[in-house]
Amino acid sequence: MNALATQLGEATPLVWLVPLLPLLAAAAIAMRMLFCREHGDRQEPFTAGLASAAALGALFLLLLFDLAALVNGVPETLRAGEWLAIGLTPVGLSLALDAYSLPAATLVTLIACIALRFSATYLHRENGFQRFFLGMCLFLAGMLLIVLSGNAVLAFVGWELAGISSWLLIAYAWERPVATGNAVFVFVANRVGDGGFLLGIGLAVWSVGSVEWAGLAGDGTLSALSARLLASGFVLAALVKSAQLPFTPWIARALEGPTPSSAVFYGSLMVHAGVFLLCRLQGLLLQVPDMMALLVVVGVATALYGGLCALVQSDVKSALIFSTVTQVGLMFMLCGLGLFALAAVYSGLHATWRAYQFLLAPTYMHLVRRPARPVPRWLARQRWLYTAALQRFWIEPLASTLLTRPTLALGRDVRALDEQVIDPLLGTPRGDHDVAAGVAATDALIRGHGFAGRALFAFAAWLQRIENRLLLSGDDAMMKPLRRIGRYADAIELLLEQPRYLMLMVMATLVVIL
Repeated sequence: MNALATQLGEATPLVWLVPLLPLLAAAAIAMRMLFCREHGDRQEPFTAGLASAAALGALFLLLLFDLAALVNGVPETLRAGEWLAIGLTPVGLSLALDAYSLPAATLVTLIACIALRFSATYLHRENGFQRFFLGMCLFLAGMLLIVLSGNAVLAFVGWELAGISSWLLIAYAWERPVATGNAVFVFVANRVGDGGFLLGIGLAVWSVGSVEWAGLAGDGTLSALSARLLASGFVLAALVKSAQLPFTPWIARALEGPTPSSAVFYGSLMVHAGVFLLCRLQGLLLQVPDMMALLVVVGVATALYGGLCALVQSDVKSALIFSTVTQVGLMFMLCGLGLFALAAVYSGLHATWRAYQFLLAPTYMHLVRRPARPVPRWLARQRWLYTAALQRFWIEPLASTLLTRPTLALGRDVRALDEQVIDPLLGTPRGDHDVAAGVAATDALIRGHGFAGRALFAFAAWLQRIENRLLLSGDDAMMKPLRRIGRYADAIELLLEQPRYLMLMVMATLVVIL
């Protein structure tokens, strides 16, 4: 056993295959979608088998490394070189193989394997079967990067992969406006957390000169203000990703996707990514007591909010998702109290149980023989509280008013500015419909009726004959000066297209007008 563990410890570089296998499976499925002419039932077994094989391969490797870690130990950090540099701060390709990452990665892969096997039957003969498994493979690769990465930049890559796959599967039924609208809402809401993550990375480079998880706590010389600012960016990212107040509304809309993706993304795995991030940052957070207090307040408030909303839900998936919000809120409270190890164990147990409940949700109607329990009497007596819980405390319309609508309006305004102002200033060709209208108008003018139309057509034909005779005949005496003039004209045009010359001409025009 010791010899086997030693051999496995020496083979730790193979751990890079863990996130790489589902990523390669996603690439293979995408290539088949692009280049394979046959689609339908015949392609389903291969697609599902490829995704399941990638997940099983990653799970097998993780179990071997778990065994090696238990028997003989493995290096806590594995570095495979330098990836890029942010200023003078190097960003390495590093993976963490410690007591947080290995159990979390094993649980992520195990739940993904079960969900993929479930999905092969659940989504049989669905039009988006291959698209679903593509999104699931991307999500698995992203989650494995989040839990295994040794630095914040590599974790952010996984963070984005998980977010993109979530957006793709919420809009699984893309022909339905509700699905696409909910996908846009979730996408915009999660960009707030991504901005916080990027802010944390930037502040880490500026304040501690490192993006490695072990280096974010600093060497003890980090000022209170710098630590507070650094922690705030990552805490914002964690709050959004785990749907804590005031960012909770997006998670209910995310249930628009298929049940297997809801089970894996929002019931068990991705919703706990914020908790995992806080556990990674415990050395930094312990230096900022007020941030820890904020986590306690937000966690308790979110737990109360989720619990009240769950009591009045009539749909099983909605009830489960608000129960999930409640439990994750309690995990944030534990992190705020400094009980990071307990929060990590709690998240693993909750992820396992909630994945089982979500995957069982489609059969509840057949399994449950009695009607749903009514609303508790104490809640029914408090009409104002019952109404507020039923309306989810009006946070969703508030978030839509403050976040989604302004973002969409800004996008429309920028597009209108680009089409109506910027493009005409730069001389960009008009759209196809405008060009077609112009061609039709020109054709109607040249072939117009009456004496004027025929005279214009004859004049155009005479000019065409002159061009064919003088310019296109190959006469070097005529062509050389024209080519030289053309080169000069091209050079002048390139100069005039430069922004500085364009602005100079605009200013000169304004001076002449004034």
